[in-house]
Amino acid sequence: MLKQAGDRELLQCRGRPHGTPAAPNAPGSAKPSARRRGWLGSAMPYPRVIPHSDGAGVVDAIGDGVDGRRVGQRVWMYGAQSYRAFGTAAQYTVVPDRQAVPLPGHLSDELGASLGIPGITAHRAVFADGPVDGRVVLVHGVLGGVGSLAARLARWGGALVIGTVRRGSDLGRVDPAVVSHAVSLDSGDPAAAIRSYAPDGVHRIVEVSLSANADLDNAVAALDAVIAAYGTHADRTELPFWPLLFNNVTLRLLGSDDFPAEAKRQAARDLTAAAAVGALTVDVGDRYALQDIAEAHDRVDTGGRGRVLVTVPH
Repeated sequence: MLKQAGDRELLQCRGRPHGTPAAPNAPGSAKPSARRRGWLGSAMPYPRVIPHSDGAGVVDAIGDGVDGRRVGQRVWMYGAQSYRAFGTAAQYTVVPDRQAVPLPGHLSDELGASLGIPGITAHRAVFADGPVDGRVVLVHGVLGGVGSLAARLARWGGALVIGTVRRGSDLGRVDPAVVSHAVSLDSGDPAAAIRSYAPDGVHRIVEVSLSANADLDNAVAALDAVIAAYGTHADRTELPFWPLLFNNVTLRLLGSDDFPAEAKRQAARDLTAAAAVGALTVDVGDRYALQDIAEAHDRVDTGGRGRVLVTVPH
């Protein structure tokens, strides 16, 4: 838990009585540490915080009005620490019934724990403006946590997917069964490369760094395209306003904590359905025991390949 915002040394493992009803027991997904350090200078909203919002495990107890058959059910969950103090970096956490999503028996806890915020963000980026069947979807950062799921969801939804990576050396890691065309941003002219695959432009852009890619997005966007941005490197981002305006491009900014409730529920349904038929997979990088949670946060901060999971003892 955390008692104040700051560096990883402030993360401490402590025992405390668990609330009721309770769910699950392992594992949880480690998220980037900006919130731990104080996002944009924000203070901690609670005296003590148990971090992490996503996870997978087994329902241990239920509250009033919840179907009793849910006890013992395997679930994946999201939003455990969204506007709440106690997240999934613990043996037990309590979430609303709708946020504990049944996990099909043939799917692993590791996959379930990796869906959560990245998956719901990816789903919103791809589908917020309607179906993508027959559309061209450009996914920046296609090897990343959100980008990889966005590409798979778009492909599951019937789109042709073009993905970008930062370096040409990463192109070999892109799955051609999901991403029809991959472009490295360090190539001589990525816009021309993307246009060669989509001469009329791309219809949806899943954007991981709006400040870095605004001009590129403008160069490849089709008429009435949507740029769905969930990240940026510069807090104040410059845009080629008039070219985007004359192309009637929509800019959609995505903050997963405040997506409409029904959008989250639909995302959860679709993520589970896509995963159940093998359309969603995740690359798990490293696993850490709960007592090594500080090291897990360091691993996320330094970057690297694959999801970082925290395994919680039963």
